[in-house]
Amino acid sequence: MTNAIAYAVDADGICTLTIDQPGRSMNVIDASFADEFAAAVDRAVADAAVKGVIVTSGKKAFLAGADLMQLEARFEQAASLPVDQLFRQFFSFSAALRRMETSGKPFACALNGTALGGGFEIALACHYRVAADDPSAKLGLPEVQVGLLPGAGGTQRVPRLIGIAAALPLLLEGRQLAPKKALSTGLIHAVVPADQLLTAAKEWLTKSPNAVQPWDAKGYRVPGGAGGMDPKVIPVFMAGNSMLREKTQGNYPAPAAIMSCVYEGTQLPIDTALRVEVKYFATLFRNPVARNMIRTLFINKGKADKLDRRPAGVPRTTFRRMGMLGAGMMGAGIAHVAAMAGIEVELIDQSQEAAEKGKGYSAKLLADQVAKGRLTQEAADAILARIRPTTSYDGLADVDIVIEAVFEDRAIKADVTKRAEAVMPATATFGSNTSTLPITGLAENSSRPAQFIGIHFFSPVDRMPLVEIIRGKATDDATLARALDFVQAIRKTPIVVNDARGFFTSRFCGTYINEGQTLLQEGVVPALIENAGKQAGMPVGPLALADEVALDLSWKIRNQWKKDLGEQYRPASGEGVSDIMVEKLGRIGRKGRKGFYDYPEGGKKRLWAGLGEVWPQRPEADQPDVDEVRKRLLYAQALDAVRCLEEGVLTDPADGDVGAILGLGYAPYTGGPLSMIDTIGVARFVAECDALAQKYGERFSPPTLLRDMAAEGRSFYGSGSAARVAAE
Repeated sequence: MTNAIAYAVDADGICTLTIDQPGRSMNVIDASFADEFAAAVDRAVADAAVKGVIVTSGKKAFLAGADLMQLEARFEQAASLPVDQLFRQFFSFSAALRRMETSGKPFACALNGTALGGGFEIALACHYRVAADDPSAKLGLPEVQVGLLPGAGGTQRVPRLIGIAAALPLLLEGRQLAPKKALSTGLIHAVVPADQLLTAAKEWLTKSPNAVQPWDAKGYRVPGGAGGMDPKVIPVFMAGNSMLREKTQGNYPAPAAIMSCVYEGTQLPIDTALRVEVKYFATLFRNPVARNMIRTLFINKGKADKLDRRPAGVPRTTFRRMGMLGAGMMGAGIAHVAAMAGIEVELIDQSQEAAEKGKGYSAKLLADQVAKGRLTQEAADAILARIRPTTSYDGLADVDIVIEAVFEDRAIKADVTKRAEAVMPATATFGSNTSTLPITGLAENSSRPAQFIGIHFFSPVDRMPLVEIIRGKATDDATLARALDFVQAIRKTPIVVNDARGFFTSRFCGTYINEGQTLLQEGVVPALIENAGKQAGMPVGPLALADEVALDLSWKIRNQWKKDLGEQYRPASGEGVSDIMVEKLGRIGRKGRKGFYDYPEGGKKRLWAGLGEVWPQRPEADQPDVDEVRKRLLYAQALDAVRCLEEGVLTDPADGDVGAILGLGYAPYTGGPLSMIDTIGVARFVAECDALAQKYGERFSPPTLLRDMAAEGRSFYGSGSAARVAAE
């Protein structure tokens, strides 16, 4: 009947609708599919020969949800559409599912694999749901993770099946359940071996099935109660709203909209409740948060994961063995993720004890996974066996890549580079995990600078998803391609930047810390600084981050920069704060148990009470508004991202936004610093920065690139602008 859905009726009157979109590895919902699915359902309902319907998939997974690429393309259009027209567009698919479940004919969904978002909403609208017994399959409604809510009945059918208290965590966190967990939760009816899936669905359809959903049956009540006066439900919403505010700081509208959908909808008839749901969905769709998150965290991250920056024409590299120079926290973490990816690792340090300690880091992580049932002991032993701790460089003779993560000292890095290159194959790549030292300078100590590249990881390596690839002036295309292949092999997300002092991520991070220290120097209350940072959407405040990075490390790096740059060095506005903390007070951060915070043994960290004595605080009436502090912290970083683009450190806005969020936790709801500027509007952002520069200094003065963009009406992601801005 259609390109995406095969329609077949057997001799017993059972119609099978098999979803199998041509040219796609996974089924997704787009406008065309929604129309085709509705037409297929209407045909089955109208077909007198059909007694029951099975909905299944011809691919490995059932259906992955909305086509985010198409969804992202609709955001600009949505802003100009009348609300009622937008509502009708979105409600059409929900209405089709409602027609299906009220048609009088029984529908069974045979979930042969992962079903997420709209795919799972199709299943929820079927009268019977049976899933294949596949622990790797995931069922759920993750829309909140892209700034939206389930818009085809998910917020209404889930609480009507399992109750409000059980439904809210699934909806608000976007949890994905394995089939057996979904069965025990009450979201599906059965789990069977994969080869029995269609048989089980047909068996239910041929046994006088009930073609009425629970919420359409006479006398139905939401399990556990519903309504603003129900004593069992009131505490759920009271506690939920409080926790929601603490977690989101009001920056993410989707969780609040989901709460409202559930609260309002469960007190209404299902048909009215579905309209309430779409009303909130359309509201979220017009909000820039969803657009920003989808563009950066899914579309552009997806492109990075697929290595869209990889030079063409270079054969793919398969990594069997690698050398890891340095078994400290970073080296041990890199060795761990490589071993997890099936790569054998020569883990080299100055002493056998240090190398063994580095391997012990993996042993501890693997033991934890075994204890939690996520890994078998046999699998853990196999992973650990891939790491060979040693002090000898001889094992580098047959490696594909060597990465150094030794101390941030040029002499030490030069020594290990020469020792490794004396042994490693001529075709192998050498990567430096330096976080600040220019790659071009480090490559001067290499006998093969074209094969020398920066591969900057983030701590803790096993949890942080980003790797910053830094191309030195001599780095060739083949080396860049191999470095990207390695990052993909260890299942990380790469961004590609050009060489410069601090690259992108380190200087971007330093800008946040510097503004926090500048505020402290100005007499702003430390708690206000920290809380404003968290309210702005950052994981921690700037003073806490400085402690985590280590004040003495930043101090040493800055002193090295002073020596390197000489008269060209320009001091940062807040660097005097760390000078006092390190040189006069000996407070070096978390690793020393005292920095801007105190870290008592067995207790929670707390801001050091002496900060107000060292940097006297202004009177309460003279303290800045929290919104002003938030703006300073976010805008200072955004301006530095623009400077990186202007200077050619960044060559694509997407790298800046993906890197800022994945590497440093920059407020995800903004879509990243450059996306945030687009959302505010370039001209307005320039004007606001000029105002900040008049009050707080030249560091807020917009770069020439930004002024030119404002004058020409360009944006980073607007029509034809992203590539053009990066190229100019």
